[in-house]
Amino acid sequence: MNFAIGWYALYVKSRWEKKVYESLKDISLESFLPQITTVKQWSDRKKTILKPLFSSYVFVNINSSLEFHKALSVNGACAYIRFRKEYAKVTEKETNQIELLTGDKNISDIETNVVLPKIGEIKKNTYDPLNGLDCEIIKADNHNKIIVRIDSLQQSIMATIPSYVLSKVSII
Repeated sequence: MNFAIGWYALYVKSRWEKKVYESLKDISLESFLPQITTVKQWSDRKKTILKPLFSSYVFVNINSSLEFHKALSVNGACAYIRFRKEYAKVTEKETNQIELLTGDKNISDIETNVVLPKIGEIKKNTYDPLNGLDCEIIKADNHNKIIVRIDSLQQSIMATIPSYVLSKVSII
């Protein structure tokens, strides 16, 4: 086992994140469950809820091999996240950044597992006032900042546009 002191991503049963988080705290293990506020829509009402930022993940700070195994013994914990033979160790800086991001009430619409547009793809903007504008993805630094080339004007524009306002252009 390649073990080092630090934060690890613990994979848990679906929808058990909060239970596992509380159980880890109960056995005196430092844990972290980043959550975001979201509005849940039912047919008859809306409700603001907290949901985990990363589905089925709880982060745990491990200081010994005993704690490493102790965390796995919690009801609902399945396994540590691994990439090949290495456990997914999360740096202190990354946990701090996640905590700052999820704790800032001015930041909304946080998404994970966002599929970035591919360079060269032609997309149609579905957001006013640019609704219907075809654009080519020139660069995609993250899911919000894109550079588009507008051939008819021989210009490029960098804009902050959420990826959900871009749809595929159907080729006729």
